[in-house]
Amino acid sequence: MTTEQRATVPAPVQRIVLVDDHAIVRQGLRTILEREGDLEVVGEASTATEAAAVIERTDPSIVLLDLKLSTAADTEGLDLCARLTQRHPDLAVLVLTTFLDDSLVVEAIQHGARGYVVKDVDTTELLRSIRAVARNESAFDSHAAAAMVRSMRVQPDRPKFTERELKVVRLLAHGLSNRAIGAELYISETTVKFHVRNIMRKTEAGSRAEVVYEASKLGVI
Repeated sequence: MTTEQRATVPAPVQRIVLVDDHAIVRQGLRTILEREGDLEVVGEASTATEAAAVIERTDPSIVLLDLKLSTAADTEGLDLCARLTQRHPDLAVLVLTTFLDDSLVVEAIQHGARGYVVKDVDTTELLRSIRAVARNESAFDSHAAAAMVRSMRVQPDRPKFTERELKVVRLLAHGLSNRAIGAELYISETTVKFHVRNIMRKTEAGSRAEVVYEASKLGVI
């Protein structure tokens, strides 16, 4: 395949499931997302049980997840997030909710979410966040990012990072992919993956988003 042919290959379509207990919210999201050529809504659910079944049936790449899925519990979505990401490790969960509590942002990341945005986010920012988590990057709107900063705590045992690892962490915080980090630092993508694995081990993080959070707590970004 020539360079010109590669340039014309369209981006893969991201298959999305919407999980929200309000039908009107799901309808609005579907209308917005289906205007985009690289996004396709393949299913909807209003409860955790429905969501698990729809995701098994449709095999999406992304789930937009509200934290409140019933009147019984305000954060039922957290437990669902953990179950989904454990059962489907490649699934990108983006929390889209009205809740903006500092601890909820942190817990969502700890439960496997790749990003967190509140429902008053504008369309451009929402689409940017969806495409970021599709690339296995973290995504936070300004409110969620500020909540993470406010929730920072000093840890007594600080992991020690090399200068190169610090540079990688700071680029991760800007949402760069491994390839983009490699280009920025003039190293191979394989080397970037090596550094990211080491950073995740040192911070005991389970995802890139959690690395950013832990690094924020340590004050290195």
